[in-house]
Amino acid sequence: MTLQENKIGFLGAGKMASAIIKGLLKYGISPDNICAGEKYPPSAETARKEFGIYVTDDNSEIVRRSDILIIAVKPKDIEEALSTAGDTKGKLFISIAAGVTIDSLEKLVGDGGRVIRVMPNICATVLQSATGISRGKNATAEDAALALEIFSAIGIAMEIQENLLDAVTGLSGSGPAYVFQMIEAMADGGVYSGLDRASALKLAAQTVIGAATMVIESGQHPGELKDMVCSPGGTTIEGVAVLEEKAVRAAFIDAVIAGTEKSKQLGKKS
Repeated sequence: MTLQENKIGFLGAGKMASAIIKGLLKYGISPDNICAGEKYPPSAETARKEFGIYVTDDNSEIVRRSDILIIAVKPKDIEEALSTAGDTKGKLFISIAAGVTIDSLEKLVGDGGRVIRVMPNICATVLQSATGISRGKNATAEDAALALEIFSAIGIAMEIQENLLDAVTGLSGSGPAYVFQMIEAMADGGVYSGLDRASALKLAAQTVIGAATMVIESGQHPGELKDMVCSPGGTTIEGVAVLEEKAVRAAFIDAVIAGTEKSKQLGKKS
């Protein structure tokens, strides 16, 4: 079946679930083909009003209604959510819970359960997520294709091995925070140099958008693009020299590695 022909259910209707639902609706999925199980009344009411989908606090009803189930509850709540899911046979389960392994999910879903583990990021809320997906031993190539299609509706998505999801967490999962800090710091530099705060923030943010778009659309190495901006003896190479002196590149590398290692530690505890 195509994605449009599948019924998609959400276990949880919080911020990330709402972002995915928003992306699916924009992609052309009918609200009639989406439903959600949510026990927190304000979140349930928001999903009903904002998206026009069916919402209930009965997870087993969501499972009965759906072909694809997206597990969007907090990691600590997964066991409870799946224990109340009823008959899970024949369903595809896609989990966005950080640190919960495919092996753990397959045990909770039951024998023969088709499971895909996904790591999106907060930019899903503006449909610009960078998402890694990994399939379990029972998930098919068609299942993976459906997951990729779902998460491509909220940005870009790629299939990777599960043992690399910690690296995805350290890079694109945590990465928006690093970029937010960079934008804030660039804007601070602009304010120091005389720009008003609002203008400095807008210029810094748009500069990041533009640079990122050039990397993706040109296919050129970031180093090549950097060299295009650095005129001999100019302002840009002067700034680049300061960044190298301050070891900014090394700091970014270390931040991604630290996030990756922390993700591994949390995974061992789950």
